[in-house]
Amino acid sequence: MFQLPEHLSLKFTSSQGPSHQLLSPNDGKLLTTVQQATLDDITALLESTPAAQDEMEKLKPYERANILKTVAGSLREQIEFLAWVIASEGGKPLKDARAEAQRAVATIELCAEETLRLEGEIIPMERTAAGKDHLAFTIKSPIGAVLAISAFNHPLNLIAHQVGCALASGNCVLLKPASSTPISAHLLWEAFKKAGLPNNAFRVVNAEVELVEKLVASPQFSFISFIGSAKVGWEMRKKIAPGTRLSLEHGGQAPAMIREDADLEAAASALIKGAFYHAGQVCISTQRIFVHEKVFEIFLNLFSEKARSLRVGPATQEETDIGPLIRPSEVIRLQKWIEEAISHKAKLIMGNTVSGNAQQYLSQTILTHVPRDCALMTAEAFGPVVCINPYNDEEETLKYLNTNRYVFEAALFTKDISHALRLATGMKTMTFVINNHTAFRVDQMPFGGHKESGLGMGGVKYAMKEMTMTKQIIIKY
Repeated sequence: MFQLPEHLSLKFTSSQGPSHQLLSPNDGKLLTTVQQATLDDITALLESTPAAQDEMEKLKPYERANILKTVAGSLREQIEFLAWVIASEGGKPLKDARAEAQRAVATIELCAEETLRLEGEIIPMERTAAGKDHLAFTIKSPIGAVLAISAFNHPLNLIAHQVGCALASGNCVLLKPASSTPISAHLLWEAFKKAGLPNNAFRVVNAEVELVEKLVASPQFSFISFIGSAKVGWEMRKKIAPGTRLSLEHGGQAPAMIREDADLEAAASALIKGAFYHAGQVCISTQRIFVHEKVFEIFLNLFSEKARSLRVGPATQEETDIGPLIRPSEVIRLQKWIEEAISHKAKLIMGNTVSGNAQQYLSQTILTHVPRDCALMTAEAFGPVVCINPYNDEEETLKYLNTNRYVFEAALFTKDISHALRLATGMKTMTFVINNHTAFRVDQMPFGGHKESGLGMGGVKYAMKEMTMTKQIIIKY
């Protein structure tokens, strides 16, 4: 078993601000103490931001790439420790936390590669008479200081994306990690500091909402990257300074459709992962499964059998498949939604069992025949709950899915690839996955939601495009 190093102090600033205890969601035990920033700290951070950006812009692409490669190497040597930290502070099962740590290494490496690919293009000027005797080309320039506000559910890899992309693009970055999972952020900050990043180019701060709002509203930031709840994100959009660009990554209620010709065994295996990975606390978790009525009972039996084999328990134990929810209030909310569905004639197949000293564990829960106006069908569950409903009219089901206010990821299971491709063009979704679950992702992919699910595009290359400006240079000869 690992322990946090004695030198680790989550004192993100030089202030004497108030502190709070950080408790593990696994057992409620103390992990460390986190110091909050004061107004003076926030003021100092803002005042030092222009100088930090100046320092970052002095670094050449190869220098940024070398720093990123050094950080990736450092993280690779700490995979097991980082996995334990992720499991301890965020409640992600150790086997999945280990995969996240490995992904974070790959993400930083991708950032290093893309740093060397940031390039403009030649503009063909003489396609019109007006462009005669002119040469024009574009270059990529850093957009400016980035404010990154992150979420708890991927406490290392999410910030690897936000911070890595910002630095790779030539921008300084100030990170506000989730208040429940700040340790991973601090460890990443230490890795960059040791790798020779300019002073203040990457800073971390923990602060209460009213002080974070001062950061959000500051004109010192040219770009804000926010990962979190839709309610907070869309309100934030109203508060940013004029000219500040913004990316928002929220959640959804990802649907999967299973046609009667699908490989049901493969579909059940994939969707178990999609529905219950990290206790469903994933923005693209498979929340709603629509199964053709001819194979509904067969699929339900296969899926339920696999679900029963999942173990609920502390995330730091190797055998755990489903860890705790991040806070007890989330369990209470989900139980209310489950009871609402049952009161409207939904059938509880299994689950809805709460356990743990803090009542923070909710067992894998399956409901069928859930009415479309229930919260579990209209809002993001963000927990280990999946609704499985039969359908017989594919066009009507597709039309229903296309009315959703969330647009993020969707999946289809079928052996008819031609039909799948036709459906892919007809379904309003940012990503359409064929024969795999909705939570499938590799870090070089474009990633983002539409409508209430988000704004802008993630994925290393795509996020870096958002964090740069295209500058045009024109020469008359």
